[in-house]
Amino acid sequence: MPPAHAGGFHTIMKISIPKPLGILITLTILGVLIFTRVQISLGFDVPNSNFSFFWLAGRMILDGENPYDETQYLAGHDANSMDWRPNRIFPYPLPLTLFCIPLGFFSMKTAYIIWQVVTLLIVALTIYLLLNQWQEKAQQNLLLPIFFFLLFWGPLYLTTHAGTFSAFSLIILLGAILLLEKDKSMLAGIVLAFTMLKPPQGLTILLLAGVWFLARRDWKAITGVASGGLLILIVGLIQDPQWIQKFLGAGDAVMDRTLGVHSNVWAFAYLGCDGASPCANILGGVMSASLLGGASLLLWKNQAQWSAWEAMNLIIPVGFVSTIYLWAYDQLPYVIPIVWIVGTLVHKQRSILLAFFFLILLDLASIFALVQQAFTEKDLWSLGSTLLVLVFLVIAYRMKPKPAIDKAPASAIK
Repeated sequence: MPPAHAGGFHTIMKISIPKPLGILITLTILGVLIFTRVQISLGFDVPNSNFSFFWLAGRMILDGENPYDETQYLAGHDANSMDWRPNRIFPYPLPLTLFCIPLGFFSMKTAYIIWQVVTLLIVALTIYLLLNQWQEKAQQNLLLPIFFFLLFWGPLYLTTHAGTFSAFSLIILLGAILLLEKDKSMLAGIVLAFTMLKPPQGLTILLLAGVWFLARRDWKAITGVASGGLLILIVGLIQDPQWIQKFLGAGDAVMDRTLGVHSNVWAFAYLGCDGASPCANILGGVMSASLLGGASLLLWKNQAQWSAWEAMNLIIPVGFVSTIYLWAYDQLPYVIPIVWIVGTLVHKQRSILLAFFFLILLDLASIFALVQQAFTEKDLWSLGSTLLVLVFLVIAYRMKPKPAIDKAPASAIK
């Protein structure tokens, strides 16, 4: 099902290339870009990175150990020369370790390279599948340009370089959108529930998605989310009956050392109140509730007009900036609204200029944020990516399509 604003129009490029040759050229260029990107991180200190947490969790599960056992977890650090140990147990929900198992079959360095390639392939696949929602060649030709620009985008750079699991959230959200577009609400809800394996991200996403489901009276999707959440809970309890208490304890420790460093309203409230607890909590709560409330009203009002993709375009960035703890690499799911913005701008403008300007602006803003983070150890400037995405969502949505220069053949009109 194409997005609501994707009408038929003649292709921008007149050059005709045989489809098999076009596929071969695309895959070749894509492979070269991925190979080049992976080369940049070959000298990275993998044992002292975020990726090491996920690799160690997978290896421990394979060895019959518990990543929530402090003694075993720290012993795993010693055995694998992991000197950086900010957490005393695996700092994510325990069921996530099951998805880390494939990494544990390889050495840490090899697994790191494989995960980089998988992450980049997931991004490319996301772009491809979303562009295909349009059914027109002009959008489908945008795969390589969008992927190329995103290689310079801060969240993707951090995701691949640090080896984070942000691509996991991206593929979950993509799967939920595609399932909802095919009216498979129950399964979509189950898939969407797995965003809770990154709780700060999943909580606000599920809250806003729940509002949209409720407005549409999509009880199957709501039931699916509840079923998926119950499944995660049960699996975790089988792994460790005390996993929730242990996770909450680890989460509190992480929060205590990262107050006021993220690009969300809670961090800015903390800084605005100079760290004073009552002021920061109240101000952050009011700002977060205001954003979530405003987004909920928009979702409720447009539940009949917006597709699942369009609803998620709002849910993802608002959910990010409203939650209490996320880093720049957690903005990787912004790929979903970014592709919609680019495709819609090309459709309505019948030109790539404004779309490419948006991508260049996004890259520049995120690079500036990365530089600031390197010098200040704070991620505040990543708010720029969120604001740009939200602003251009409004621009793309409200923009009136330009009339076609050449009239399309009657046979091409559906």
